[in-house]
Amino acid sequence: MSVLTHSRRTPLLRRLRRFLTDDAGMSTVEYAIGTLAAAAFAAVLYSVVSGENIVTALTGLVERALSSTV
Repeated sequence: MSVLTHSRRTPLLRRLRRFLTDDAGMSTVEYAIGTLAAAAFAAVLYSVVSGENIVTALTGLVERALSSTV
């Protein structure tokens, strides 16, 4: 291998090695995944709570609590 070829490969290998081992930006990806998971959970929770059975049960619970005499 000539000196010229070796000197051209060294910066490329350094950049490649730095690219493969550098984890800068990982926190941004983790925040994005966490935000997507929270939004998905909120959508599922909204669909469950806005269902007819849950609304009826909550309405009955509130009416019972307001009409009871202590």
